[in-house]
Amino acid sequence: MLLSLAKQSLLSRKKTVFLTFMSLTISMLVLFGVEHIRLQAKESFNRTISGTDLIVGAPSGQLNLLLYSVFRIGSPTNNIKYASYERLENHALVNWAIPMSLGDSHKGFRVLGTTNAYFEHFKYGTKEPLVFADGQPFETLFNTVLGADVARELGYKLGDDIVIAHGIGNTSFQNHTDSPFKVTGILEPTGTPVDKTVHVSLEAIEAIHLPPHKVKALVENPQAFPLEIDSVTAVLLGLKTKFATFTLQREVNNDPKDRLMAVLPGVALSELWKLVGNVEGLLRAIAGMVLISALFGLSTMLLASMNERQTEIAVLRILGAGPYKIAALIVVEALLMSAAAMVTALGVLSLSLMVLKKWLAAEFGLFLSANVLSQEQFVIMILVMTASLVTSLIPSFEAYKSSLHQRLSK
Repeated sequence: MLLSLAKQSLLSRKKTVFLTFMSLTISMLVLFGVEHIRLQAKESFNRTISGTDLIVGAPSGQLNLLLYSVFRIGSPTNNIKYASYERLENHALVNWAIPMSLGDSHKGFRVLGTTNAYFEHFKYGTKEPLVFADGQPFETLFNTVLGADVARELGYKLGDDIVIAHGIGNTSFQNHTDSPFKVTGILEPTGTPVDKTVHVSLEAIEAIHLPPHKVKALVENPQAFPLEIDSVTAVLLGLKTKFATFTLQREVNNDPKDRLMAVLPGVALSELWKLVGNVEGLLRAIAGMVLISALFGLSTMLLASMNERQTEIAVLRILGAGPYKIAALIVVEALLMSAAAMVTALGVLSLSLMVLKKWLAAEFGLFLSANVLSQEQFVIMILVMTASLVTSLIPSFEAYKSSLHQRLSK
């Protein structure tokens, strides 16, 4: 009976109740959205690279190795010998190896020297492969494959020529104008650093740093003379079995003949998240404050309606409702509004994620699930309902006093 009475009471004040309901829904949408994105963003961050078992580079700390090999941030302290890469590629435990060479740029975008194994084996997200939106991998020496952001922001298409600059700044005083690269492929958006990368072959990285007369000879005939690769920046490894990961890592790190460092991408990503993950606490605090303000708005609305509801309270008293029942009515109204706003917010959030899922993955690298219910969300739902109960106590106490006063006046 109390529940039915609360519904009818709310419906009798449609305009005020609707505005308060919208305020609660928006604040809960922010709160649940922040919490869901916080949890999913961490998983997305950890899936910037997937399917790679080890990253090998020169000893410099696992975070530094991760930053320049995966995120293209910073520069390596040193390179590793090309012979080291070949030895790793031919190791009995290794299934595939992707060499990476960094150092040059194009209009602020990093240039990555690699092989076609990169397009075949590199994975991101939930082991999603790289897909060509247009074109194909390199075929000759001076071919390049562009990430989606590079092509979009600079307006490149297949067949265009680009010039690589020495160094990683937006402005360079040394451009390799003697060796322009032809765009032969453009990748689909991934939401990862791949989108902001210009990919060329390892041989091309060596070629553009040769003397001008040799570069000219290679431009005219890519097979003019053989190119010897001395070093690479890092190597991504995929192993034949996951059980061999720690064995090979220990072998690489303890090799007395070669100074190499092997790190597990997942461990390094988790360590990096700890450094940047403090932002999530700030976001939760902001969302919490938004919700608290909305709940106080709910309490204010109920409190402000007390004067208008004197007749309603008097009728309820005549029908035999005691002060406690009237106070309970106010609490039930508050909980009904909060519950309705919560269900609406979760529904809108889930629907929005279903619609925007692909766009968020492509633009921001956020691989968000449309299933917004989780253990953490259930905890927040309980806290929200508890907070609604607490904030409703003030207007319910006023209703109790008002009904008690009416009883005494009789």
